[in-house]
Order: sequence, then structure tokens, then C-alpha cells
Amino acid sequence: MTTLEREWLASGLPVAALMEKVGLAMAAWFLARPELLREGVLVLVGPGHNGGDGLVVARELAQAGVAVRLWAPLPIRQPLTEQHWSHARWLGLPVLEADPDPSDPMLWIEALFGLGQHRPLPETLAVLFREREQYRPGRLVSLDVPAGLDGDTGIPHSGDAAVAMATLTVALIKKGLVQDSALAHVGTLHRLDAGIPNRLLPDGSSAECLGLMPSDLNALSWPQPSRRAMKYERGRVLLVAGSDRYRGAALLALRGALASGAGSVQAIVPESIAPSLWQQVPEVVVATAVPSTAAVAGQADCGSAADGGMAWADALARQDIGRLDALLIGPGLGSACSPWDRAAAPLLAFPGVLVLDADALNQLALSDQGWRWLQRRRAVTWITPHAGEFRRLFPQIDLANPLLAAKEAAACSGAVVLLKGAHSVIAAPDGSVRQLVETDAHVARTGLGDVLAGLAAGWAAQGPVMEWQAEPLAAAALMHATAAARCRGSSAAGDVAASLARLIRQLQSQ
Repeated sequence: MTTLEREWLASGLPVAALMEKVGLAMAAWFLARPELLREGVLVLVGPGHNGGDGLVVARELAQAGVAVRLWAPLPIRQPLTEQHWSHARWLGLPVLEADPDPSDPMLWIEALFGLGQHRPLPETLAVLFREREQYRPGRLVSLDVPAGLDGDTGIPHSGDAAVAMATLTVALIKKGLVQDSALAHVGTLHRLDAGIPNRLLPDGSSAECLGLMPSDLNALSWPQPSRRAMKYERGRVLLVAGSDRYRGAALLALRGALASGAGSVQAIVPESIAPSLWQQVPEVVVATAVPSTAAVAGQADCGSAADGGMAWADALARQDIGRLDALLIGPGLGSACSPWDRAAAPLLAFPGVLVLDADALNQLALSDQGWRWLQRRRAVTWITPHAGEFRRLFPQIDLANPLLAAKEAAACSGAVVLLKGAHSVIAAPDGSVRQLVETDAHVARTGLGDVLAGLAAGWAAQGPVMEWQAEPLAAAALMHATAAARCRGSSAAGDVAASLARLIRQLQSQ
């Protein structure tokens, strides 16, 4: 954004005109929400151009009849901001001489630092923002970037940043604003169009990170099977999931795979689960992990581990996986009975897309090779860890910055990494990164990861994944998040799976 702004100003656009465009767009946002302004407004004016934006907002609100006060905790340094300050004083806007009362019912518009913050907040401001959130939560709006927050990483400097109910960011979404560490400070993110010419906007090929929004569903490339295609020509997928301890994981993963539209769905599940599955998903062909002779003798290779985990090695070895397009291993498997290297040996030569989720990742992390095993795969591999699984599998990678962490993991392992979080990150070995930027916090529920894993495998079975390794996984994550946000009945995993099936069918029909 800094580079874009510099290029725009180099065209001859005056800085004053840019500040006016930005400030007017922000003022219009507030004026469209009169309920926020009923108690009046206090504008916190910073020393630079962010403070100037705030003063344009203050001027416009005052001229619209809103009671506006100003407070400048730091000396103003930019001449243009100083001019706006002088004009605001000429208009008669009152200025606080002492620190504001954090319990003040007025709406606070925070315009202190904006883009490019690199220093922690002064202690007095850090304390003030903590007290403001304590006494008047939901009564502060930040302009561009909340004070104290790093706009690149989303990490508060020294742990302190303003807590906004909304943040108005200009032109491009700053990547720090959508990181999990920033969400509590950013509140609801609103992107305001400042009228930047299209010729200055970056295209997808040059973007360091692409944001994924529900509107991007309209641009997805959909599998186009022949009108004569039979089920085996519309994607063949096998799921290895479930255990005595986590019996529901297999069903949820299967519902995700079925929602994907894959033509043939098979499953390997514990013997104790299989009898009930046909009643719930009768279209799935089920094989079971049967206790072996070694299990009877009390040895390690067993159909079900002592803690309820499923040993899947022998059952997988009996399958002709070379005929599959995609293979998912992991949801609800529990602890392993067999060493990973032996159990997963057939997977090294598997030519389809391999999806490793949940306990498969935990089992891989405990193996002698760990993540280096992934380097031995020749075909495409997708891994879908949450933060805990990521740390176990990649203990050498700092997870403080999810974008960089996922990118590093993909580069060293050769796998496409879906790092799950409030705003999940999808990173490919070629260095490209994508991130969900509009999700619903109310749908973080048990079992949704199983649905996503099944969807990813079913989706991979249908498309040209080899040419576009990360895009199909990003598409699956986006469809999953969108279906969850649109699910009005409830946010339970089973209901989200049903919503996902409806969404995919709707998009296919379009």
C-alpha cells in the first residue's frame, strides 16, 4: 500500500487531495451510521497523515451537526496535518487539554498512527486503551490500522494495541489486519475505496498474498466431466478415518467428501463403526480394519489400539490405491499402533493426491523422519494442520506469523499446507500464499475440520490438481468457510456439511 500510494502521488496528485479523498470516504462511513454518533465524537489526532485523515472526518461530522471534540496526545509533525488542525480550531471544535475520560460515552475515532507503525504505544496510551475497553467496550473505531498494531504481522507491539469495534482500512486490506492475532483489536474490518486508478492496483500474479472472499466463489474453475461420465470417471476417493474413541470423525469426513460431488467414495473405518455407517451414508463403500493374528497375540499391529486408536496399515495394504484419484488419512484415527514408516510405505508411490489431516499428522510427527517424509512423495500432498499439529510436525518453525510459517513449511516439505485458524492460510511449495479473510467466528466447532478434510479429498479427486497444486485446496477451504457462514439452522458440523452440499450443487448448476 505504501508503494501504491507513492506511485499515485508521483503522478501529480497532491498529497492534500489524497488526504481529502480518504477522509471524505471515512466520514461518509460514519454519517451512514448515525446510531454511532448520537453521544458525540472524540477524535484522537496523531502526529502524521493518519491524524490528518481524522481531522477531515472531524470537520465533516461537525458540519453535519455532530458534537465533535479533539485530542492530540502527541505533537503534530506533518505540515498538512497542522493545517487541518488549524482549520478545525477556526471552526470552533473544542480541544481536550487533559487525557480523556475512558468512561466517556462519546464514540472515540482513533487516528493516531495508521500504516507503518513500528514502535510500541507510549505507556500512557496503552493504559488508556485498556481502560477504554474495560469501561466502554465497542465505542472505538480505528482509522486504517489500530494504534499499536503491526499492519504487516498483525502482532501488537509489546502486546498492547487499541481495541476497536471496527477498523476502516483504505484501498488494500493490510495483511496484518486479518491475522488471528489481530482480530480482537481490529473488530469488524471495512475496506474503503479511495478511488485508486485500476492501473495502479496489483494483479494476482504480483501479490505476495491473495485474500479469498465469498465473492471469489464466482471465479472458481469447476470440474467439467463428460456428459457420459460414469461414477468412476468423476473422481474416486478413499478415506481412512475414525476410531473407537472418535467414532463421529469418519461420518463427518465422509459427509464432506460426498458434498464435494466426487463420483465414488470409499472408506476404511474400525470394525466397530462399519455396521452403522450404511444407515447414514449408504452410498459409501466401506472396508474395515480387522484385528490381525498379531493383535490376538497382543502385539502392536492391531485393528484398534489400547486407547481406541485405529491401526490402518493392513487394511490400506489390501486396497488397490493405484486406481484412486485422492486418498485422505487422519480424521479421528487416534494413536498409532504401527510405525508410520511401515504403515505409510505404500503412500510414497501413490500417484493421486494424498491428504493428511489430524492424527495422521500427529503420527507422522512421531516418526523418525517427521516432516522430511513428505519430501519423498512424488505426487501432490496436501496437509491440513491446526496450530497444535503444526507445532508438533514443524517444531523448528516459529508460528508467530502464520503467513510466513505456512510458507516456510510448504517450501521445506514440498507439500501444500492449509494452516487452519480463524483465517486459514494456504501455502504452496512455489511460494504462493492465499488466506481466507471473511469468516464467521461463531462456526468454530468440533468436527468442522473433519468435514473440511473430506471435502478437500473429494474435491481433489475431481480436478486437475497436478497443474494447480494450491488453488483447489484454497477453493475447498473457501467453500467450507462460506457454507459454514451461510448455515442458518445451526453451526454444528453435520448441519454445515448439509449446507456445503447445497452450496456446491448451487454453484455447479450456475
